[in-house]
Amino acid sequence: MTTDRRITFFHAPNTRSSGVLVLLDELQAEHDLHLLRFATGEQRGSEYLDLNPMGKVPAIRHGDAIVTEQAAVYMYLAELYPEKGLAPMPGDPRRGPYLRWMVFYGSCVEPAVVDKSLGRESAERSRSPYGDYDSVMWTLERHLSQDAGPWWLGESFTAADALWGNAMHFLTQFKLVPETPSVKAYVERFRARESFARAQQRDAALARQLAA
Repeated sequence: MTTDRRITFFHAPNTRSSGVLVLLDELQAEHDLHLLRFATGEQRGSEYLDLNPMGKVPAIRHGDAIVTEQAAVYMYLAELYPEKGLAPMPGDPRRGPYLRWMVFYGSCVEPAVVDKSLGRESAERSRSPYGDYDSVMWTLERHLSQDAGPWWLGESFTAADALWGNAMHFLTQFKLVPETPSVKAYVERFRARESFARAQQRDAALARQLAA
C-alpha cells in the first residue's frame, strides 16, 4: 500500500461531492482536483466510467485504489488521516454509531427524500429499503433532539458531520427534511464552521470556472 496520502478528487460543483470539500478542508488533505463538466456529460464518458461505472461523484483515486460511493469516500479519507480524529477507530464506542450513520444516509435518507420529491409512494414496508419517509424523518429528529452534543456523534466534529451537515444544509433548503428546531440548530452549527464557508467559496469559484 502506498504511504503517499495525496489523492485525486473527482468533483462537480453543486453536487453531492461538494461536501467532500468540507472534509478535505478539515483534514487539510493533500489532493489534486479533477473537475467533471456535467453540462457536457463528461461524467458519462468512457474515461470516467472506467473509474466509476455509475458515472457519479464523488470519487477519489489514491495510488491504485479507486473509491466511489459517498459514504465510502468520506470514511476512506478520514481514516487516511487518523491523527485528525475525524473517524472513530475500532475500540472507540462511537465506532458502531459512526458506521451506522454513514451508511444510513445513502441507504435510507436519499431514497426516501427522492421518492418524496418526486411524489412517489414508497414500496410496502416489507419491501422498501427505508421503510417509509415518516419513519426516516422520525429517526433523524429523535437522534438530533437527544441532546447528546453539538455534533452528530457527540462533542466532537467527525467525518459524519461533513456528510450529514452538508446533506442537511441542502435538504432543508429544498424542504425535503422538516426544519424542526433541532434540525435547524444542527444545520446552523455546521454552516458556522470555517471549513464550510471555505468549501462554499471554493465550489462557487469552480462553478464559475466551468461556466467561463
